[in-house]
Amino acid sequence: MGAIPTQRETFSLATDALPYAPVGALPHLRTTLDAGSLAPGAARDLVRAALTEWGGVAEHLVGDAILVVSELVTNAVVHAGTDVELLCRLEEHPECGRAVVVEVSDHHPSRAPRDAPPEPPYETPEYGRGLRLVATLADAWGVTYRRGAKTVWARLLPTPSGQPYDTEEAAAPAPGAAVGLLEALAPEPQAADRGPDWLNRGALSFLAEASDLLAGQLDEDLVAALTSQLLVPRLADWCAVWLEDEVSGRGGWGEWAGGPGPRLARVWHGNEGHIEELRRALEKDPPRPSGPPLSGPEPYPWPGTALGPCGTALAYRLIAGGRPLGTLAIGQAGPRAFPDEVTGLVEDLGRRVALAIGAARQYARQVTISAVLQRGLLPGAMAEIPGVRSALVYEPREQGGPSGDFYDLFPAGDGRWCFAIGDVQGKGPEAAVVIGLARPWLRLLAREGYGVPDVLDRLNQLLLDDATEAADAAARAFVGPAGPAEGPQTRFLSLLYGELAPFEGGVRCTLASAGHPLPLLLGPDGSVATAARPQTLLGVIEDATYTSDVLELRHGDSLLCVTDGVTERRSGSRQFDDGDGLAAALAGCVGLDAELIAGRIRRLVHEFGERPPEDDLALLVLQAE
Repeated sequence: MGAIPTQRETFSLATDALPYAPVGALPHLRTTLDAGSLAPGAARDLVRAALTEWGGVAEHLVGDAILVVSELVTNAVVHAGTDVELLCRLEEHPECGRAVVVEVSDHHPSRAPRDAPPEPPYETPEYGRGLRLVATLADAWGVTYRRGAKTVWARLLPTPSGQPYDTEEAAAPAPGAAVGLLEALAPEPQAADRGPDWLNRGALSFLAEASDLLAGQLDEDLVAALTSQLLVPRLADWCAVWLEDEVSGRGGWGEWAGGPGPRLARVWHGNEGHIEELRRALEKDPPRPSGPPLSGPEPYPWPGTALGPCGTALAYRLIAGGRPLGTLAIGQAGPRAFPDEVTGLVEDLGRRVALAIGAARQYARQVTISAVLQRGLLPGAMAEIPGVRSALVYEPREQGGPSGDFYDLFPAGDGRWCFAIGDVQGKGPEAAVVIGLARPWLRLLAREGYGVPDVLDRLNQLLLDDATEAADAAARAFVGPAGPAEGPQTRFLSLLYGELAPFEGGVRCTLASAGHPLPLLLGPDGSVATAARPQTLLGVIEDATYTSDVLELRHGDSLLCVTDGVTERRSGSRQFDDGDGLAAALAGCVGLDAELIAGRIRRLVHEFGERPPEDDLALLVLQAE
């Protein structure tokens, strides 16, 4: 009571058209959520935390508000696909005390919120209870359309103390087989006034917690394992999950599409001693379709050889976006059939499982594409240079697609070897386009006999002429066409490029740094000096002219080349290279070979901050033997 209003990531939302007062002095929460599988769980967490912090809200009302928010945000994410704006606030009600008002907005007003009248059994739509749940729990709700936005709102009133939610319904007992189950799932302590609504909240609470557990899981086998633990032993004696592979899934089921059939990803039984025998029985009899894809339960043959002659089993097809992804099967021993409340609850869970599997597969596809693309942008092996030991550390960040850092070490002919270490502004497909352009051109120009300055001059012009257009085209392909006010986006490249020419007693190194961290030369006596002069980034100035520096690496000399993932590694407000930190770290490597120098610098960079590095990391050590 009287808490300071909570406000997070404020967005603007007019309320003059809504049938209640606008946000006033009472606490409120505003936030914007990205459209994605994590949005419903994040919304539930925020509303739960806010209502708990504000106080003065009935416990059951907190649970109802969380369920309404979960359904509305899920509806917006699945069917609008835009960012979701959430408002949760308190409102004084003259008779019941404090009410909770929830608003969920999206930016696709042409897509109405999905709802439908009660449907025949086993044909519940993919979007679940949706607005029917909201209508059941809310005192009032509605939809408001504005230019470019749609808002679904709901007001939830507290139940007067000691009064059942619906006296007439409370007098009618719930189906006997389901009462104990739903009581066990219900989030509130058992009370004398519990009725069907109270029991239903147990099922809804189970689904909300299941959604939280499944959201953000990036491995489809882990999704299958979590599903089995959610179901067994609370809803069934055993559970199995089959997954269609990506190719055979296109035709519906593996056997029909000519593929290897579904893969039995998970088998779980309340008695672990039955698991292996049950697995063998289920592998002999995978599920087969009996008609068009439906998410409702279908009878499944009871595995009598593993579990005895008497029992009931049901199979649910896991479907997301109209595409079958697998099958979920549950079973219980004995002659008693599953209650309708259980079959409906598992069907709702199955839809959430299918969405989680679809999200995990999409992530896996993106990771695979990024890995393949990354391998194509980097050399297959480091060249062997007479009289020179080399060592490389390359650690791209996993998120965001291909790395912006790259390296190369290759023979250029006529007794010359060339090396490069660079960093493209940005990451992902745009950076990949620039790297895919720059690295082959470096090799081509070097093998054509161009010296270090000439290579950089030509590469700079190439980036200005061609890479901007190519990178912008890649960006449009991934994120859509640019707006009318958006021009082409230049992609800058920092590059350290050099040429090595072994001679009797050492190696001559000609190198130039274009906007890149300067290389450091470590002598056998522990002295450290910079080995090049700073020059302009590539792809910035039309008429830039580059120059080179020449040094000789003698026995025991080591040249360290890094990207800014090393020099700008952060620990609070400090960076690794503050106060010549990199030079000090290199000085401590005197007497070590190239591999040990690279390993020590890497370790010091990682140990500099408490969290893992937030940028790509690359370093190259060249040491004269």
